[in-house]
Amino acid sequence: MTQDVSATVTHVAADGRHGFSKPTREVIRLIAGEGVEGDAHRGVTVKHRSRVRADPTQPNLRQVHLIHGELHDELAAQGFDVAPGVMGENVTTRGIDLLALPRGTLLRFGAEAVVEVTGLRNPCRQLDDFQAGLLRAVLDRAEDGSLIRKAGIMGIVLSGGMIRPGDSIAVTLPPEPHERLDRV
Repeated sequence: MTQDVSATVTHVAADGRHGFSKPTREVIRLIAGEGVEGDAHRGVTVKHRSRVRADPTQPNLRQVHLIHGELHDELAAQGFDVAPGVMGENVTTRGIDLLALPRGTLLRFGAEAVVEVTGLRNPCRQLDDFQAGLLRAVLDRAEDGSLIRKAGIMGIVLSGGMIRPGDSIAVTLPPEPHERLDRV
C-alpha cells in the first residue's frame, strides 16, 4: 500500500572516509545491493567498524542512513549546532515520520532509487564526542519505559539511481502485520 505523503529530500551527503560527519552534495548515486557511491559504508557486507570487528561477513543492513530534518529542528531548539550530514546521514528528509515506518517499508526517491527500511540507527557515544549531551538528546523513553532511538533509520538499496535535494519520496508499506523498527 502506497501512502500519500508530501515528503521530500532536503539534503544528501556522502564521504569515503570513516568519519562522523558527511559533507553535503548536490547529488548522490545509490547502487543496488551496495549503498551510496563513494561512501565508506557502501558494500554488500557490513562496513561499520564495530560490526566489522564482530563479524565482517554479516550482511550490510546499513547501506543508507536517513534522518528526518524535523530532528535537526528539535535539536537546534535544545541548543545543539546540527545541520544536514553532521550526524553521518546520507539523506535528510522532511514531511515523513521515519521512525514510525515499519520494517520492510519501501522508499522511492524520484523516478528510480528505492531503499528498503531495515531498522533504526543505534546512536553511540560519538554523538557526545561531536557535541556534549547530543547522545542523550537523541534518546527518549516511551510511556511503557522502552527506549526510543531518534537518530534516524537505516536501509538497503533495492534499485539504484540519483537522489537530489527536492526529490519527492513515495512510501510503500509492507503487507501487514507490520514489524516495528529495531536497531540494526
